[in-house]
Amino acid sequence: MADTLGDVVEKVRSKNAGPFWLTIDIFCGSAEAFERVRQGVSTDRVARLFQTEPDGLKRFDIPSLNVVKFSLPRPQVQGTRFDRDMHGASYAALVAEMTLN
Repeated sequence: MADTLGDVVEKVRSKNAGPFWLTIDIFCGSAEAFERVRQGVSTDRVARLFQTEPDGLKRFDIPSLNVVKFSLPRPQVQGTRFDRDMHGASYAALVAEMTLN
């Protein structure tokens, strides 16, 4: 069975990045885990997971911190009646459950 992202990294955190954006931080903990995540999690897969266009996603690979970061448009503007996660915290669970290629 393939490892999930959450099995390999120290922590996955998602948070509000303003009323229009979410940020997902993947703290890998080691250079080996960072490389595995960098190669095993594509921007296209993350875009599909959140049902958004890959061109709308911003990806930051930060090797000095062993962190991979994604920023993406919120599916609903923060605070509207259709916003189901005001703080953006639940998105981390979806990313942590992704299998690594």
